[in-house]
Parts: sequence; structure tokens; C-alpha cells
Amino acid sequence: MRTAYQLHVLRATRDNATKIIRSCTNEQVNHTPTGFANNLIWNYGHMIVTQQLLIYGLSSLPMVTDRDLVAAYRKGSHPAERVGETEVEQLIGLADSTIGKLERDLAREDLFKEFRSYTTSYGTVMNDHLEAVAFNNIHEGYHLGIMRAILKFV
Repeated sequence: MRTAYQLHVLRATRDNATKIIRSCTNEQVNHTPTGFANNLIWNYGHMIVTQQLLIYGLSSLPMVTDRDLVAAYRKGSHPAERVGETEVEQLIGLADSTIGKLERDLAREDLFKEFRSYTTSYGTVMNDHLEAVAFNNIHEGYHLGIMRAILKFV
């Protein structure tokens, strides 16, 4: 697997998601349309938090996202309250900075030493951090698709 290409795909997906968030008002990013379980900002935050959990958490490495963000956007969570402009901007910053950090960290041969195998909701097993990077791209593409669907209703 070529990690440079995986990072290129991750950046493209995040850039597309960020464009959606930036194109909407705070009201729009917080609106959960009928028939959807979540809203635009939840899907965006979920992408960022899940990337941290899959790649860093399963590798027993520190995550950039704090406990509150993880609790708000992890698998199984739902929008609990309206997200303000400050948190939207924080997520936009994390969407970009977490890719740069991942790129630097993947270049380090001494960093990813352990990984707890994990069975995804797709039924596939990730056995190392590089498989987690590849699966994360699938996951983020899925949520970008949901964001595009929600955008039609806000």
C-alpha cells in the first residue's frame, strides 16, 4: 500500500467535507433533516474523531482530539446540543492538522509499534496501522456521501 496515495485520498475527502461545512450557516450545519440520524457537523466531527481512534487509539498512541470531542462524535453518539461557531472552527482546524500530523507520524519508523486488531462495522479486520489508514479512507468517504445527502435538505 502506498501511504502517499492514502494520504492524498484522505486530504481530498477532508477538503471536500470542509468545503461543505464552510458553505453552510451555523443553523444549517446543526440541522438534522427528517430521516437522518445526524447532521453535517456531527458527520464532520465523527470523521476526525474516528481517524484518531482507529489509527492512534488502536496503536496505543496519544490522540489529538480531547475526551469531550471523542465523546461527542464517536461511533454510536448523536448530536446532543447545538455546536457553536468556536467548535466548528476547531473542527475545521483539526480536519487539516490531523492529516499533517499523520503524514509526519507515518514517516517515523519507530512510532507505530503495536496495534490492537479491530473488526470494523463492515465486518473486516484491521491488523495494523496501515490497514487502519486504508479503512479510515473508506469510512470518511462514506460520511462525505452522507454529508452530501444531508446538504440537499438543509
